[in-house]
Amino acid sequence: MLRKLADNRVSGSLATQLRRKRFSFLRRLLSKLDKPVRILDLGGTERYWTLIGSENIQDLDITLVNVNAEPTSQSNIRSIAGDARHLDFSDQSFDVVFSNSVIEHVGSRQDQERMASEARRIGKRYFIQTPNRYFPIEPHFLFPFFQFLPVAIRVWLVRHFDVGWFQKTPRADAAREIVTGIRLLTKSDVRRLFPDGRLYLEKMLGMTKSITAYAGWETATDRQLESHAPLRLEDAVITSAFAAETTPSDGALVPLRYETVALFEKVECDGFVARDEAHA
Repeated sequence: MLRKLADNRVSGSLATQLRRKRFSFLRRLLSKLDKPVRILDLGGTERYWTLIGSENIQDLDITLVNVNAEPTSQSNIRSIAGDARHLDFSDQSFDVVFSNSVIEHVGSRQDQERMASEARRIGKRYFIQTPNRYFPIEPHFLFPFFQFLPVAIRVWLVRHFDVGWFQKTPRADAAREIVTGIRLLTKSDVRRLFPDGRLYLEKMLGMTKSITAYAGWETATDRQLESHAPLRLEDAVITSAFAAETTPSDGALVPLRYETVALFEKVECDGFVARDEAHA
């Protein structure tokens, strides 16, 4: 059941629906930029852009960066080989650096810092998403609180069972490499990696499921988009919420947009909240 809900390769899955909603926020930000918009996608795939509907956005020019280059079928999407921690692009050579659920896979804390630094250097703007470490269901292993178990127990589970998206891996060294190769981030971690960014929080059942750091868009436009643009989650059967957050030091009012979707009713609310915990 969890696999079906979390399978972002399926157009109708909950994971894909949430990604589409996240992308609708990005699309509104992109709509204010001159066309074509040059996007560098770190660790992305053509499948991702197809599922969220990039075939209808021909004014995007997308470059995918992965360990190995892959063939693409759309003329506005190309793929190259590269390392997100060290890229051969000049400063601010792309309009937007984008990444979806990649930074938790690049290695150590230092590796994550290198990727974040490259994203901020190369892009005039960035939009970097990652799962929240404190969400109770670990998104790769689909196991409650898996990320908080001792490494030895996680290795044992992977060696003896199919866990989430990973098949049983009997070799201890290979199992250890799998469980230690994912370093989930907290909201504080993301703020540290992207100190000039704002946070877009994607919530499920009142808990933050994923965190997106973004920066580079005009503040006035950004706030208008967050406080007025609808974020509808059609046909959902769980409670979800979406919030845009910033971290001012002066206690200024910050726009908050959230939407609750339940089985039989949908409640939308626009409002403002005071924020003054700059590094909470």
